[in-house]
Amino acid sequence: MENENIAVGLDIGTTKIVAMIGRNNEYGKMEILGIGKSKSLGVHRGVVNNITQTIQSIQQAVQDAESSSGFKIEDVVVGIAGQHIRSLQHSDYITRGNSDEVIDEEDIDRLCNQVHKLVMLPGEEIIHVLPQDFKVDGQAEIKEPIGMYGGRLEANFHVVVGQVSSIRNIGRCVKSTGLELSGITLEPLASANAVLSQEEKEAGVALIDIGGGTTDLAIFKDGIIRHTAVIPFGGNVITEDIKEGCSIIEKQAELLKIKFGSAWPGENKDNEIVSIPGLRGREPKEITLKNLSKIIHARVVEIVEQVYLEIKNYGHEEQKKKLIAGIVLTGGGSQLQHLKQLVEYITGMDTRIGYPNEHLAGDSDSETTSPLYATAVGLVLNSLQSKHRAVPKAMEVTKTETETSQTTQQTVSEEEEQTVEEHPKERKRFFDKWAEKFKEFLDNAE
Repeated sequence: MENENIAVGLDIGTTKIVAMIGRNNEYGKMEILGIGKSKSLGVHRGVVNNITQTIQSIQQAVQDAESSSGFKIEDVVVGIAGQHIRSLQHSDYITRGNSDEVIDEEDIDRLCNQVHKLVMLPGEEIIHVLPQDFKVDGQAEIKEPIGMYGGRLEANFHVVVGQVSSIRNIGRCVKSTGLELSGITLEPLASANAVLSQEEKEAGVALIDIGGGTTDLAIFKDGIIRHTAVIPFGGNVITEDIKEGCSIIEKQAELLKIKFGSAWPGENKDNEIVSIPGLRGREPKEITLKNLSKIIHARVVEIVEQVYLEIKNYGHEEQKKKLIAGIVLTGGGSQLQHLKQLVEYITGMDTRIGYPNEHLAGDSDSETTSPLYATAVGLVLNSLQSKHRAVPKAMEVTKTETETSQTTQQTVSEEEEQTVEEHPKERKRFFDKWAEKFKEFLDNAE
């Protein structure tokens, strides 16, 4: 990368692939320097099913981003989603050798490394290990244990797991285009970073990212990620239903959905008709907008109910787990007319559409602040945050090295301590470390 302060996010979606280049301006807001978009041809429901086509789509998006920004892209942070993603809760602990010394980054790192060694189902791999809250010598509900005394350090973790083959395929596509993989992030976490405010995360909020192939869910409460899920339905299934129900081709069905689609059938009168040109000189088809919205409504209700079931499984009904900030909808599918009202009707929760302008510079193009680009903006933000965070060397020491070289203890400078305090809940250092291991894993696979 020509400029150290620049980061690139690559959103490999089912309908589109977006490459976005950004940097922080002097006010700490993100400035978008260039954006490239291409039709995604080799991805189905968030999973690569045609390597060659995916590589071509990535190249196209990257070239567009380079020509619009004037920068050469060398490394990217990639978003990962797909129906193979699952999450689980896990508790673990370590016993510290010397309880007279305060808990530092190295102890937390050791605890997280221990979780990374969990045995998963065959063919699965841990993507993220996200600490939620800690216990020190039995004292519960500690958000930041650094600087405390204690012999036993426990933590509850949110662990995100994915299929090794799917992760490797994405890595293969990126490397084949001549790019370096500098990090990998779960897409709902990236979208959440772009559209949610800290207040919402504290109060309790469910982010629903409706993409082309999947609908991603991320639940936050008390500023901490509590639950993630990927539902294998998205906007493409709605288009497919319109295509079948109206006997038209996919391109026409997509246009109908975007221009005239509504999630609420009561909004359309019976006499509202749209005429579709026939194929090869055939008679044009007349479709009533009421019928169109009935087809859309049926599928959207199914998707929303599946998401709501996940929210209820988290325990939203309980007073302790209540999501005060309600639901935030984002992604391309959130632009469907009257979707907000339908979600409020089904769930009874406050709902808003999430635009990724929370962290963007004021002069950003209106196109880039569309919910369509929420994931791409979030990926660039994640990358910028991890680049600007001082990473103490102690955190790079693996568990085995920690045990064998107790004498070479690293100290954290005042500046680094300050950085850790500024971002107590964001454990990006683990993502960076995981990306390193992942790169080694890919190189060995070759």
